[in-house]
Amino acid sequence: MQYKTIVHELLQQQTELHEQLRLTRRLLPAIETFAKELKASHEHWKGTFAQTKPGSHPSQIASEAMEMAVKELEDRLQTASHDPEALSLDAAMAFVRKPTSRG
Repeated sequence: MQYKTIVHELLQQQTELHEQLRLTRRLLPAIETFAKELKASHEHWKGTFAQTKPGSHPSQIASEAMEMAVKELEDRLQTASHDPEALSLDAAMAFVRKPTSRG
């Protein structure tokens, strides 16, 4: 499944947020931004799990990494559904660039 598809499905679960983004014509840019974040997070977690679980099968690592990346995005979307300003382009860019406790 592609990152954009996953993001769109997650946004559809947040009906009010999805509708707000659609009405303000920010749905596609939001999907693209979140898809990039999801991909970066997935890659990060794959690297982390590859180091911490060296004997694991690559498909297992990829699956676990995707679970973690999706959970992070779900949490972010839940926050954004309560704070629409969290989805501004500036806020999204700041989120992407901020240092995390992951790395």
